[in-house]
Amino acid sequence: MTLEPLARPARLRPGARVAVVAPSGPVPADRLERGLDLLRGWDLDPYAAPHVLDTHPRLGHLAGTDEDRARDLQEAWCDPGVDAVLCARGGYGAHRMVDLLDWSVIRAAGPKVFVGYSDITVLHEAFALRAGFSTLHGPMVATEVFLKDEATRQALRSTLFEPESVRTLGLDAAAALVPGTARGITFGGCVSLLAADAGTPGARTSARGGLLVIEDTGEEPYRLDGILTRLLRIGALDGISGVVCGSWEACGPYEGIRAVLLDRICSLGIPVVEELGFGHGPTALTVPLGVPAVLDAPADGGRCTLTAQVPALV
Repeated sequence: MTLEPLARPARLRPGARVAVVAPSGPVPADRLERGLDLLRGWDLDPYAAPHVLDTHPRLGHLAGTDEDRARDLQEAWCDPGVDAVLCARGGYGAHRMVDLLDWSVIRAAGPKVFVGYSDITVLHEAFALRAGFSTLHGPMVATEVFLKDEATRQALRSTLFEPESVRTLGLDAAAALVPGTARGITFGGCVSLLAADAGTPGARTSARGGLLVIEDTGEEPYRLDGILTRLLRIGALDGISGVVCGSWEACGPYEGIRAVLLDRICSLGIPVVEELGFGHGPTALTVPLGVPAVLDAPADGGRCTLTAQVPALV
């Protein structure tokens, strides 16, 4: 099965109601409030879902119980007065609650803006495969990159309000590991989460015709080797048209990461671009998932870009 474009949500307008949820790890209250203030400065009407500041009674790495985290997300999605659902942070926990969501009800509610990265990759995949909705791999409200980096904030703001203005992505540091041009439907996120999700109920069984978007944090080269090797062995990368790499924050010396990418990914013989500027790094550009796009990796050392063929939002 070849990947097809997913249903895109509507762009935001001034005054839009925005829910902030915590599907994964605990959220620092001070960062959350600073993030909400920034959203208010964009003329949005944000609110924190009821359990955003919870901590699991026994497991301190989770923002509340699985049931409460799932309930917050589903209630926000199914509330017709809510225009967007933004994640507060990643961490760990989305795997534990994704199957508690009623995806038939979510699908019936229709597409909405959904933003996150890192552990939220599990939910990006679920929205794509179980609901058929496009989502945004982008910065989260209570994270340092959103609070501190102006380029990160501007990329998200433009995507939310003027999506046609940010259809081409790419920092000056982006470079071709394998030159060429690739076309396909964007999918992916944090690559360790893609590997963890593989084989679970409702997980992706084919990515043919897809443009793979990957990044990660805290995965040393040998661990990244294992992650990519698993995806290759199970056929998860069969038929993809190209690979777009973001940041590899705290993954050890980049020379080691590049060597793994060259060995594991570049051997596929498809265009591969490194350091496009999304993920856990100091700048986190917003990347639409589930849309047709073109990856341009010039052989002459020219600027490498990922260009969405349609705006991320309608």
